[in-house]
Amino acid sequence: MAQNKKAQFSKKENELSDFANAISHPARVAILKQVAARESCICGEIVEVLPLAQSTVSQHLKELLKAGLITGTVDGVKSCYCINWKTFEKFEKTFNEFFFKANKNNPKCC
Repeated sequence: MAQNKKAQFSKKENELSDFANAISHPARVAILKQVAARESCICGEIVEVLPLAQSTVSQHLKELLKAGLITGTVDGVKSCYCINWKTFEKFEKTFNEFFFKANKNNPKCC
C-alpha cells in the first residue's frame, strides 16, 4: 500500500500546495474574479458569464469552498457566495514569504 507522502512535508508547504491546487484551474480563477467583483454572487449569475455548464461551475465552487477561498449559503435553490478575505490574506502572506525567501537565497540563479 502506498504511503501518503504529504505528511513528510511541513504544514506550510502543504497549505501552499493546497491553495495552489485550489486556484490551478482557469475556471476557478474566473469564478473568484466574478465573486470578488460583487459583494455576493448567486451561482446562476456565475453560470451566465462563464462558458461552462451549471454542474461544472458547481463542482468548481465546491473545490473553492473546500479550500476556504469562498464562503457560501444555500437558500432553497439559490446559492450565495462571497470571497473569504481572511483566507486570501493568510495565503498572500505565506506566498510572499515563500517568494521572498526563494529570491533572497538565490537571486542570481539562471
